[in-house]
Amino acid sequence: MQERAARTRQAVLEAAADEFAERGYEGVSLQQVVWRAATSIGALTFHFRTKITLAEEVRRVGRDRFGRCMEELASAADPLRELRTLIGALARLADEDPFVRAARRLEADRPEGVPPLAEVWLPVLRGLLDRAHATDRLRPGVSPEDAVALLAHLAEGAMAAHDATRNPAWDSVWDSVWDVVLHGLAADPPGGEAAMGGEAAPGGEAAPGREAATGQEAATGQEVATDGDAATGREAAMGGGTATDEETATGGETATGLPGRGAEPA
Repeated sequence: MQERAARTRQAVLEAAADEFAERGYEGVSLQQVVWRAATSIGALTFHFRTKITLAEEVRRVGRDRFGRCMEELASAADPLRELRTLIGALARLADEDPFVRAARRLEADRPEGVPPLAEVWLPVLRGLLDRAHATDRLRPGVSPEDAVALLAHLAEGAMAAHDATRNPAWDSVWDSVWDVVLHGLAADPPGGEAAMGGEAAPGGEAAPGREAATGQEAATGQEVATDGDAATGREAAMGGGTATDEETATGGETATGLPGRGAEPA
């Protein structure tokens, strides 16, 4: 008898999670949950007397699953790599777990007096950024506080993208987005290689547009002058040309094809 009651309770909770995730708190009735759980209103109210108590239990389960996800997060020597894993795990959880989706929807619908779900994962994110700062993995001028604000919004956006129907192109988009974010956060490592957090792009290829320096290119992406060209990109005077024949940095173009940024002539 107890086993049957436990199965009924779980069926009610799962049906309620699906309903709350899809319709929000106001859009769900107990009768809809009963139909979805294939049970009776009496069985539902035996375990959960009101819709509020049912919603609170669904939210508690979702919050606990967030917590377990944080506990099971694989650690990495590089905190920036671990940050990528963290945000990816949050996005997958929002995609795969109806209790997590329901908890997020219920938080948005009835936020008063409810601890935000971000209290579960935001301290983990902040701790990783503090580690990155302490080990000089953050780009000079990037404060941990600013990075927390940026990545918290990125995490929320990643989860929101999975609250609805998942876009099959998400994984490739996510790789590109993370490369852009990491390029702005990570300090350039010694040797001039692009800071990629130790990860190659999918398929083992370097991320587009971010090839590591090979010794022929400077860490900024500009080509080192060869065959007598000056390092600033100006052509050395040839055949007796005067200094007025040289292209100035303000009028020339960088190696990327973008206009120069006003560097003074050497």
